[in-house]
Amino acid sequence: MGKIAFANVVSDIYSCGVEEIDELKIVLSMPEELNDDERQQVADDIVSGFRDSAKLVKCRLTIERININPWCMIGGIASSVCTKDEIVFPTKAASGDALILTKPLGVQLATNAPIWMAEDNENWKKLSQHLSPEDIDEAYQKAIKSMSTLNYLGAKLMQKYKAHCCTDVTGFGIVGHCENLLLFQENDVDFVLTHMPLIKHVKKMSEVLNREQKMMNGRMVETSGGLLIALPSENAENYCKDFLEMSGDECWIVGRVVSGNKKTILENVEIIEV
Repeated sequence: MGKIAFANVVSDIYSCGVEEIDELKIVLSMPEELNDDERQQVADDIVSGFRDSAKLVKCRLTIERININPWCMIGGIASSVCTKDEIVFPTKAASGDALILTKPLGVQLATNAPIWMAEDNENWKKLSQHLSPEDIDEAYQKAIKSMSTLNYLGAKLMQKYKAHCCTDVTGFGIVGHCENLLLFQENDVDFVLTHMPLIKHVKKMSEVLNREQKMMNGRMVETSGGLLIALPSENAENYCKDFLEMSGDECWIVGRVVSGNKKTILENVEIIEV
């Protein structure tokens, strides 16, 4: 959870194409239901996860505060000191751009399914008719890896390949974040989504649990998702090639930018299982 929270907090800075994170201040709330020893153990483990990720990008880490609260909350405040030229402002998408996504979608179902399996509840009874425990674990492990992965490389390549704008994909789903990003564009453009990379087995989960419409509409909640980047279409394939060579992970061209009225359009969306 510390690694996931760190990745989620710094993602906002990475979505501006800024590579260097100077400091992250940890903010934690430990749940009341834990005793003092349990709270200390949980806090120590979470901070350890933060520390591991901070080392990867040489980021200074401090604890802003740890409170006791009815719920467990994990977050932080990230900062970077940089020049204006180092920032990719989220305003310059242009007709003819390609849209790239750097992480697959579907972490909500992929991380809920093991809980349902452990509880042996109705959702699991439905899923177990179509998916094995091994399938559930495979999707879960891919989701954990995705959420824990920093968007550092995505930001670094944004600068190299002249990205025009970017957002990270989190709680509003890919379409919700497209809509938000479009509000800030200087040009009158639409985002046309044509592909949707999904963690393997998530599509089947959505079908079985009657959540396919929400997923196909791009409204499924994501946590610590990837970067959705608009950049010149002639740079898109090389961006994806560099990303794969440098990280070992794929990213995908998921759509295009066209002249329009600042709308998000889903056009015969093709699912890519990864």
